[in-house]
Amino acid sequence: MFMLRRFGQLPTTKVVGFLSWGIMNVCKLPLIGAIAGDIIGSTRERKPEKNYGLELFKEGSTFTDDTVMLLAVAEASMNGRDYATSLRTLCRKYRDAGYGAMFGSWVDSVAAGPYESWGNGSAVRATPIGWIYSGRKDLTKEARRSAEVTHNHVEGIKGADAAVHAVCLLRRVNDKVVFRKFMELSYGYDFSLTDDEIRPDNKFDVSCQVTVPHAFICFLCSTSFEDCLRRAVSLGGDADSLGCLAGAVAQAYYGEVPQHIAEPAYDMLPADLRDILVAFSGWLGL
Repeated sequence: MFMLRRFGQLPTTKVVGFLSWGIMNVCKLPLIGAIAGDIIGSTRERKPEKNYGLELFKEGSTFTDDTVMLLAVAEASMNGRDYATSLRTLCRKYRDAGYGAMFGSWVDSVAAGPYESWGNGSAVRATPIGWIYSGRKDLTKEARRSAEVTHNHVEGIKGADAAVHAVCLLRRVNDKVVFRKFMELSYGYDFSLTDDEIRPDNKFDVSCQVTVPHAFICFLCSTSFEDCLRRAVSLGGDADSLGCLAGAVAQAYYGEVPQHIAEPAYDMLPADLRDILVAFSGWLGL
């Protein structure tokens, strides 16, 4: 039986890990895999390219709302802020990042509450939590807290819960068989089809119910980090969110993100988002 153990208290200040010659290793920064997947998928969100050999970074590639939201969740965790405040603060700064209409209205409001969303934003933005906690009770509690400020639909909360457990499990156990069984038993996901079988008829879908298991299938079928991203982004669905979630779980399992993917993604971030990304790694002590 798989058991998730609780971490001790995390330090509030740590020095970010560096390579021996003093250069920061961007390829090992937590969350860089998710951000890269978001950027690579950004140009395919409404213009699907069901081509495994697609160009990774092309003209128009950029970070989207998924990157802003997951960094807001990371920032909230580091600074002890509530998720709603951090999400509103950072998302207002990047108002043109591509938010859905309901979430955009929530961001602009001071007092708006949750609106029963089951969209995949709750899952992708929750992934930093999988780097912070290891106890199942803590993971579930924080996944719910991060989701329910907007996504209080049962499927929105379920998607966030599955995402944080996926990242934590793959970082700690690093076993695809255990991962598959845990996700099937805990969330009822159907992994009977491969991404190649899904791709021909797949269509754009922003729900957690579709995006989360599809991202996990791309990971289960993959042989490397890049292979996972290519499978996810070329699936023909909500490409940036699929890439973001697939990149998160692939980094958790495969570890270091390839240099030709990590460095361009890092370079596309503005300075303040880079600062959050690097600070999160230092805060974790990685």
